[in-house]
Amino acid sequence: ENTRVKHPVVIVLDNVRSAHNVGNILRLAEAAQVESVRLCGMTPRPPHPKIMKTAMGAAEYVDVGTADASTLQTVLDLKAKGYDVYGVETTDTAITLWDAPISSNHPVAFVFGNELIGVDVEVLEECKNVISLPTYGIKNSLNIATCVGIVAWDYLRRGAT
Repeated sequence: ENTRVKHPVVIVLDNVRSAHNVGNILRLAEAAQVESVRLCGMTPRPPHPKIMKTAMGAAEYVDVGTADASTLQTVLDLKAKGYDVYGVETTDTAITLWDAPISSNHPVAFVFGNELIGVDVEVLEECKNVISLPTYGIKNSLNIATCVGIVAWDYLRRGAT
């Protein structure tokens, strides 16, 4: 039983396709001690063999709750519980993570989208802000698991207790 205090962070995965990415995200969620990871839509769930292999034993320590059919409903539920919800997406109106006014003293949720089409537009419309990670190469995006790690540790760096 993991008795460590969890950080008030929920990671929401919106129709993520790759079980390997989910396993990697569960592994970093355990390392960052986030509150939970919500697996919405078609996102694979433990005990999928690829998730379990990539998570390297961490999946059993991460609260993934029950299956969340709708990312939009998950976001609405989190907002009703007082979470500030941020979409993480490359859009013309996104604020860079470095400039985003994210409080480390308030419960937050970060929504990450499908590897090809990103976060659903209806979901983004319900977010407090849309944030992005600046990229400087030819490609304008990062692997989702890499992105989740950067966003989670940036939140911790801001002074989360």
